[in-house]
Amino acid sequence: MKKLLTIAALAAAVTTLVAGEVLVKGSDTMLNLVQNLAEAFSTANPDATVSVTGGGSGVGISAIISNETDIADASRSIKSKEISTARANGVNPVEYVVAIDGVCVIVNASNPIEKLTIEQLGQLYQGKTANWSALGGPNKKVSLYGRQPSSGTFVYFRDEAVKAEYAASMRQMNGNAQIVEGVRGDEGAIGYVGVGYAREQGVKVVKLSKDGSDYYSPLDKAAVDAGDYPLARPLFQYTNGKAKGDAKAFIEFELSPAGQKIVEEQGFYPLTQGYQDKNNANLQ
Repeated sequence: MKKLLTIAALAAAVTTLVAGEVLVKGSDTMLNLVQNLAEAFSTANPDATVSVTGGGSGVGISAIISNETDIADASRSIKSKEISTARANGVNPVEYVVAIDGVCVIVNASNPIEKLTIEQLGQLYQGKTANWSALGGPNKKVSLYGRQPSSGTFVYFRDEAVKAEYAASMRQMNGNAQIVEGVRGDEGAIGYVGVGYAREQGVKVVKLSKDGSDYYSPLDKAAVDAGDYPLARPLFQYTNGKAKGDAKAFIEFELSPAGQKIVEEQGFYPLTQGYQDKNNANLQ
């Protein structure tokens, strides 16, 4: 109740009143975050309805390409070929960054492994390291948990960490919560989730290093802001053309101090000034 009152109080700081419904679709990593932002926005704007659904970044981007949603949530940037397809459909995607995420590598809480290099992580997810004993851990088979191909996190983690195709043995889960549940119940498990999902009981966040010298945690905001944590990324929203009306009011709320406070409450990181400047230019 206290948290809801806090959110309501923050939302009240935004005075723009709108009427209508805003459809938001896409990233599962962003789902809980944007639902909470939508709840706070609607508290301050009773005549406005923001409907938020997941399905993955690919689903959201496909929906904005076909002009079937007002806002697409995506944990990856839109691809050039997707922009071309959108423009062929008369859609002009405009990008906003609403939060910063540190993609977290998690293992079962019983696993003594504390840190990994990006190279070791890639070897694990390619299936080349099949037992934790090869990394100084227990004599247990490695169980890989990841996302489904429509997920932006699936694409991001493959490109930035695995740097090859995933092993066929990886279990493809529908969302972050399912990965957490899988890793919690499997002593040999390793998975990857957004930072907002990494503080659950029964799992442990692994520190990562680009080259084996310094290791950083995604729970360290300073390391994420400085770019030291190797799997930090922006979280995007897209509209067809510059946002207007109810959609613009909602995005402005997300980017406001009240909205960014909720970003922090949900376990993600607020925007740097550089991202805010780019957002402001795209809102003009």
